[in-house]
Amino acid sequence: MTTEDFTRDELMEVSAARALAGARTCFVGIGLPSTAANLARATVNPGLVLIYESGTIGSKPTRLPLSIGDGELAETADAVVPVPEMFNYWLQGGRIDVGFLGAAQVDRFANINTTVVDRGPGMPQGRLPGAGGAPEIASNCGEVLMVLRHSTRGFVRKLDFVTTLGHGSGPGDRERLGMRGAGPVAVITDLGVLRPDPATAELVLSALHPGVTVEQVRAATGWDLRCADTVGVTEPPTAAELAALRALKSAGREDR
Repeated sequence: MTTEDFTRDELMEVSAARALAGARTCFVGIGLPSTAANLARATVNPGLVLIYESGTIGSKPTRLPLSIGDGELAETADAVVPVPEMFNYWLQGGRIDVGFLGAAQVDRFANINTTVVDRGPGMPQGRLPGAGGAPEIASNCGEVLMVLRHSTRGFVRKLDFVTTLGHGSGPGDRERLGMRGAGPVAVITDLGVLRPDPATAELVLSALHPGVTVEQVRAATGWDLRCADTVGVTEPPTAAELAALRALKSAGREDR
């Protein structure tokens, strides 16, 4: 399959779904994370248990949910629990393998901003959706995956606001703050995959998508992005993966 057969967004979504191949449970954010998680259930991990912030456990939506309050999440779930139980028992109890998050901004240590952005001199701050459950998800899930489009607007040297801690300012910050999970282990974009360096916790380029160069990724990053010792190339989507992704998206359009 050539790069003309799929878009960069589709390659990002398929790559993000593949990252869930070995997971048992996933706490899912709305937007790109939800697309990836539902695609994973349809392809690489049919037994994946999807958990949403509204209290649904084992949701099996037939289309992409519009929000955490989408009725189909509850209608197709194995169980629906109160939100306080979801956070106090399931999430803070360390019972969820993977948290999957999006971001408006991310810095070199995978810290996240989803609260406000600086729009420049004389302009009011741009208001974003806010934290939601992301701080607790990033603190307590076994590990965290992130997915967002790659640009200098999103990958910034310094966050305008720290909503959710990734690796803080480097190694040891999470442990010092008592965070049980490993934190972000991969940031998947439409250009490639970034992973934290084991020694410094700084995000480094570990894989490129087909047709993308290191220079393109560096130009879209707001800091001096380093590369891993070996930079791999992600596999293109298969015909089956693309068909499943497009079916999910078209089902949502038809319902509206």
